[in-house]
Amino acid sequence: MNVLVVGGAGYIGSHCVRQALAAGHAVAVLDDLSYGHAESVPPGVELFRADMGDEPSVRAALRTGRTDVVIDFAAFTNVGESVRQPERYHENNVVRTEGLLRAMLAEDVRKLVFSSTCATYGIPDRMPMTEDLPQRPINPYGATKLAVEHRLRALAATEGLSFAAFRYFNAAGASADAAIGEDHAPETHLIPLAIAAALGRRPPLQVFGADYPTPDGTCLRDYVHVDDLSRAHLDVLPKLEAPGQALFYNLGTGTPYSVKDVIASVGRILGRPVPHEFAPRREGDPPALYADASKARRELGWSPRYATLDDIVRTACAWHLARPAGFAS
Repeated sequence: MNVLVVGGAGYIGSHCVRQALAAGHAVAVLDDLSYGHAESVPPGVELFRADMGDEPSVRAALRTGRTDVVIDFAAFTNVGESVRQPERYHENNVVRTEGLLRAMLAEDVRKLVFSSTCATYGIPDRMPMTEDLPQRPINPYGATKLAVEHRLRALAATEGLSFAAFRYFNAAGASADAAIGEDHAPETHLIPLAIAAALGRRPPLQVFGADYPTPDGTCLRDYVHVDDLSRAHLDVLPKLEAPGQALFYNLGTGTPYSVKDVIASVGRILGRPVPHEFAPRREGDPPALYADASKARRELGWSPRYATLDDIVRTACAWHLARPAGFAS
């Protein structure tokens, strides 16, 4: 298929681009490079540098690549920042996505794979989390993703848009060859922050909250390897052939790990301790989030190949050791 990966120079998007190429798809990337890295785009892949809300530019990219399907990774994703700047998150994640959708419909591109989030559930009624749980986001980031999910449902009914929305848990890790990985500025994800602290590249890691109702008092999260996430976006493509498909899947391993578990894993892999200190809880952080991904396993034949936290952390450590300054290395 001809695939346009929006946000394809970003962390998860760049991994999906490589996997799509390996699977034989023709791939182009649209990214404004506000957070992405042009260096992560493989040679020979056309990069359209544009905002996803810029309808003329998006339409030109869709026409140039004779696009069959759009895979959309473009979003602001920092929960804490969304609490402080909700309007900015609404503008980027909702309003600009609407521009992308208008451009797609204008060019008669009616297949979409959308990156959603487990944050749409808020504090869930039960664990592990299934797709039929009520969606009550407790932070603006989750609310923006839920707003787009609602819009996609409406377009499936009225315009024949076929879409799959993947509700991610915590993406982590790097490519197996350490060629691409996490390089955010500022970095907010736990595993790269723990690695940097252990390597002496930043101050001690701040652990936000040690008094949660969890076994060790720190937050529980479901860490899923970025390549496993990316692969699911390709696995679902055959299901989008019929018009009006509205598909939702959780993507996670189903195994919760605490912040202290992550600190211990990074210490084991690097062979040195992770300096850390405790800080108050962050607003908008639920105590525990972990997936029931049995629907994706059953319907897509998808399962994580990186089964343990150490497997994931090992790839992240390899990337950060090989590229101490990220893509600037």
